[in-house]
Amino acid sequence: MELKGNKYGTHRVIEPKGVLTQAAWKIDNDMTKHYSNEIICDVISLNIDSASFTQIEEACGGDEKKIGEMIMGIVAERGKQQNPVTGSGGMFIGKVAYIGEDLKDRDLKVGDKIASLVSLSLTPLKIEKILAIHKDIDRVDIIGQAVLFESGIYAKLPDDMSEPLALAALDVAGAPAQARKLPKEGDSVLILGANGKSGVLCGYEAMKKVGPKGNVVGVVRNPAQVPALMELGVYNKVIVASATEPIAVLDAALAANNGKEYDISICCVNIENCEMSAILPVRDNGIVYFFSMATSFTKAALGAEGVGKDVTMIIGNGYTKDHAEITLNVLRENEKIRKLFDEKYC
Repeated sequence: MELKGNKYGTHRVIEPKGVLTQAAWKIDNDMTKHYSNEIICDVISLNIDSASFTQIEEACGGDEKKIGEMIMGIVAERGKQQNPVTGSGGMFIGKVAYIGEDLKDRDLKVGDKIASLVSLSLTPLKIEKILAIHKDIDRVDIIGQAVLFESGIYAKLPDDMSEPLALAALDVAGAPAQARKLPKEGDSVLILGANGKSGVLCGYEAMKKVGPKGNVVGVVRNPAQVPALMELGVYNKVIVASATEPIAVLDAALAANNGKEYDISICCVNIENCEMSAILPVRDNGIVYFFSMATSFTKAALGAEGVGKDVTMIIGNGYTKDHAEITLNVLRENEKIRKLFDEKYC
């Protein structure tokens, strides 16, 4: 007889008791236990959160063997892939191996390939073996299994694109969906980390939303990236500045917007200390959207207060209604972005 688990997975929490799996230090990753409201998947690949992978890579000096050992160690100790420094996880793709009786009515069957749309920081995971580490795209191919709880969201992998391509886009699905939702026609939008996956997708959606009277400006640190981004057509302008230097970003950003502050900024940078570069260029009553696990709430809140900025700050929680389909449709609509993702992230 199948056991009945908690909708949010608290039956898998080992310590401390009374918290959800994301907040737990250790969770139960025993895949021989079958619960009636869980889905178990044979995992193909992990897409490690960018901030987390960057931290792990730096801690290991870029050595792939050490990176693998650190990831195996985290999962063995905690029962999940949650970086103890950044607190973030990532997502997985895999094949459905088991569907609990309570979830049989879902449009899902054993053997379907899916991508998890909930963080690895709350997902029970067991790794038997690491097959390959792709440092350039934050991906780890493994043999292992993972659990999706009743509340967990996922997306079936589409038939019209490769698994790596779909995974690369779904990994940041929350960002472009918000870039579609937040701006209005004629707005000015500043995107930090403009050359990354989320930055490019956000630029595309923001350009569509603000229309010809709006202004979408990207920020990159490397001037060599500017021509290709402009050729991609997802920004009106691209400026060069380090997101860790807020005054430099402010000066360049205002110059690219006729001296005016922005209606919205979106921070997609995967390193620390970029909060004020996202806050300073935004007008009072504007919006700052942080889509980065490297963001510090303390630095953002106290920083905005310290410079007298009355802005609405949104934490990118990775989920927005219809975010998976919105993001995959970008790749279907724009051949240049699809080609870029195929070449760079697959």
